[in-house]
Amino acid sequence: MSSSPTSISLTNSAVKRIQTLLPEQISNYFRVYVTGGGCSGFQYGFKFDENPEGDDDIINFGGFTVLLDSLSYPYLYGSTLDYIEDLSGSRFLVTNPNAKTTCGCGESFTI
Repeated sequence: MSSSPTSISLTNSAVKRIQTLLPEQISNYFRVYVTGGGCSGFQYGFKFDENPEGDDDIINFGGFTVLLDSLSYPYLYGSTLDYIEDLSGSRFLVTNPNAKTTCGCGESFTI
């Protein structure tokens, strides 16, 4: 986890997974975002991005940078990004204190 308070925290498992994916990517910017959709109204998205935008919250981790856009920021503030592997497969999972309800798989939520 990051040593200083940030808008989003990453578990060691998430940091290791992103670092593992870095050599295959065109940049070291990992964007975490919220978009409309999913069975509960909003869903999380993850992608490598070429550059930060002017309104991004920029959080530096070991060897990569997490980006949060200004629209996603209030929905993700205080969240923790984890990477899990279980019987359902492997995936990034957001633990979000702002979510009032989540779907069964944890990939979508409501505020």
